Amino acid sequence: MSFDLQALARAVAREGRVARVVIANRAGSTPREAGTAMLVWATGQEGTIGGGALEYEAAKQARAALATGDRLDKVPLGPNIGQCCGGAVLLLTEIWDTERIRGIEDAVVRPMPGFDGEAPLKVVKRLRAARNGTRTLVAEAIQGWMIEPLTVPARELWIWGAGHVGRALVAVLAPLPGLRVTWIDTDAGRFPDTVPDGIVQHVAANPADLVAGAPAQAEHLILTFSHALDLELCHRLLSHGFGSAGLIGSETKWARFRSRLRALDHSDAQISRIRCPIGDPGLGKHPQAIAIGVAADLLKDKSARHNNEERAG
Repeated sequence: MSFDLQALARAVAREGRVARVVIANRAGSTPREAGTAMLVWATGQEGTIGGGALEYEAAKQARAALATGDRLDKVPLGPNIGQCCGGAVLLLTEIWDTERIRGIEDAVVRPMPGFDGEAPLKVVKRLRAARNGTRTLVAEAIQGWMIEPLTVPARELWIWGAGHVGRALVAVLAPLPGLRVTWIDTDAGRFPDTVPDGIVQHVAANPADLVAGAPAQAEHLILTFSHALDLELCHRLLSHGFGSAGLIGSETKWARFRSRLRALDHSDAQISRIRCPIGDPGLGKHPQAIAIGVAADLLKDKSARHNNEERAG
């Protein structure tokens, strides 16, 4: 897990002062891992550290901390709070405002409440190893200090089309960490009145012209109102390059597209990189069902990549 500075900055800009609760450490069976965080303010909250009684009590204490300041709490997840998990968590609650956010660069490293002085040697070594590329920085509490790497979107996802399926996809995918979503359509009126924070919107008379600006490893989901535009986007992406691409449609639509893309001089091997249909057909054709299937595919792909990287490393 990592420190989502952008989400925190948006919340601070909106609310003024925000309590951030992070699992600094854990032992035994717990709902979430170290580094999992949520934001809490007087009238609401964002994110989750696992739900249930733990989160309820943590949110209540965080609201009190808005008046009293940072705090550090060890919470056993047993009879005391009525959760069946047998472990315990160390919760770090910090109050953030515009001044505190200023100056954060590549990692968030600070003493926890009750600790001060210079950073322990182990912390210094962790940071040095991360900066020279010999060790990946992870969220952890070390000798009274908390280290968290900043969230860096690991995946670029471009969604072409703001119709029913596009809206459902954005609603499902926007909360996922490590994902930067770019959303494109032909008219501002096609987007909903409220778009989730962090979504990059583009309006273009011819969206296909924006393909040239997409990162080479971006992932794409094509689901516009126009088959002609869908085909043009497939053609441009095959010429431009991409990490992955999916097209909404039936087997019949895809058969026609394959034929037309061949006529545009794309090889069968290139064309086969585009997936159609997207999602899980077994879930049905309701926009939310398609969105759930697509999100599941993205998460499975992320898990597979992570496992491959661990085996390679």
